[in-house]
Amino acid sequence: MLPGTAAPHAKLGVPSVVRALLFDLDGVLTQTAVVHAAAWKQAFDEHLRARGGPFVPFDVAADYEHHVDGKPRIEGARAFLAARGIVLPEGDHTDPPGAPTLHGVARRKNDLLVELLHARPIATYEGSVRYVRAARAAGLGTAVVSSSEHCREILASAGIEHLFDVRVDGIVAAAQHLAGKPAPDTFLEAAHALAVEPSRAAVFEDALAGVEAGRAGHFGFVVGVDRVGHAAALRSHGADVVVDDLSALLDV
Repeated sequence: MLPGTAAPHAKLGVPSVVRALLFDLDGVLTQTAVVHAAAWKQAFDEHLRARGGPFVPFDVAADYEHHVDGKPRIEGARAFLAARGIVLPEGDHTDPPGAPTLHGVARRKNDLLVELLHARPIATYEGSVRYVRAARAAGLGTAVVSSSEHCREILASAGIEHLFDVRVDGIVAAAQHLAGKPAPDTFLEAAHALAVEPSRAAVFEDALAGVEAGRAGHFGFVVGVDRVGHAAALRSHGADVVVDDLSALLDV
């Protein structure tokens, strides 16, 4: 939607100046965050065991949220391992999955993720789908902004690919050399593709890095989606409002 079009006809819980909505995928639209966390845990725990010494496993709650949630795979691997005092060589895309490099650990995680995605149907958050449908009915542009290279596959599996005008994912980010969250680059690209200024777009994120990206990009409104009880952290990282489900915004 272009700036200057009619105001929304539905109550969407965002300022009337907002003309486009930019949604994170995992944890906001689809229930794939738990799958990502499981894949990360297996990949990291395998690496930690192989190193020998005291074994402290990856914590799917604390470690996932603080180190890998919302980030590109390489950056997530780097952040978690650094927190454990582990510095691995970067390596490159030719490293085999599980090799003792950042690319090796990241590739192992990706392989595990693909296995898990194929093993079960992708579930959505019903309230989020209802919200996106209401937004489209009101004439707002919609985009998915995700670091995942499997974004399109996940959207198609969940049956919601048709609800979004623009998709900026890990594949797009790599092709256009866009920095990952918490940098705002991918959200800015989505706003540009929808032909709206950032000040007229709203960001919807469940990850702290994503909320930081929304604030760093000077977007008109940042909505934190609290699925795991970290509302205070979402607010402190820049969310204008925090809800536990997007359907709550339809009642504002």
